[in-house]
Amino acid sequence: MSLLRVEHLSKKFGNSSVVDDLSLHVKAGECLGMIGPNGAGKTTTIRMCLGLVAPDAGRIEAFGLPIPRQVRDAKNRIGVVTQLDSLDPDFSCAENLRVYGSYFGLPKETIEARIPRLLEFSALQAKAHAKPSELSGGMKRRLSLARALINDPDLLLLDEPTTGLDPQARHLMWERLQQLLQQGKAILLTTHFMDEAERLCDRLLVMDNGRSIAEGTPRGLIAEHLESDVVEVYGEGARAAADRHGHLAQRVEHSGETVFFYLCEPRPMLQALAEQDGLRTLHRPANLEDLFLKLTGRQIRDDA
Repeated sequence: MSLLRVEHLSKKFGNSSVVDDLSLHVKAGECLGMIGPNGAGKTTTIRMCLGLVAPDAGRIEAFGLPIPRQVRDAKNRIGVVTQLDSLDPDFSCAENLRVYGSYFGLPKETIEARIPRLLEFSALQAKAHAKPSELSGGMKRRLSLARALINDPDLLLLDEPTTGLDPQARHLMWERLQQLLQQGKAILLTTHFMDEAERLCDRLLVMDNGRSIAEGTPRGLIAEHLESDVVEVYGEGARAAADRHGHLAQRVEHSGETVFFYLCEPRPMLQALAEQDGLRTLHRPANLEDLFLKLTGRQIRDDA
């Protein structure tokens, strides 16, 4: 059974269609990732799932409850981490958890029992009495996740939860999210980190201009839409190499001084490039970043 189900969801702001006929579902123990350029409609979708924005058309159900009509009941089983931290600066880490738990009407003894476990889960035991201003960015994000878990939710809605974190903090966050999935919780995740999407997500929904343009497992989408190998050529001589050897590739793309050759059989290309002095090359398997760029383009998008 799907804990969250969205069917034919649409939303316009003025004349701009932000979400356009979008459908998705998330089951217990599953992570569904939404990826797409800025303005693709990811955050608006999450806000509609939380009843914060009313859809123009379509249906949302969480735990079988219609959203937004019964959103208050549904929110008792939902945990949320937004893009921007909303921690109370006047409260310590433990107090942030305590006060947030009171919003759900949880018994005091239940909240007090969960606080030390959540501080340990977020590796913040030593910071129980510290205020958010005393925490690093990574610590604040971990505290936000701990706070989202105070009501022991079955469904987590995470909007770019690791943005701004250093590699160590990101890996710790990934480890914690994988533990939650193993406990049977469902996660709807937006992210701009393709390695994060591949590591955490069972399925991916690729969005652009408010629509779903591809959906499937990370490896399945790569196999469906991309050649198996990529050879990157950098710097001086790259464009000349593209003119000379482009016929050996199924697809060639340019970005600045880098040329990307997409190939199903890389050996002829690698042999040809090896005969050209002074080239810097990288041979690698195709990945989610290649998928993202092929489906949504390489141009920079403004926030929408």
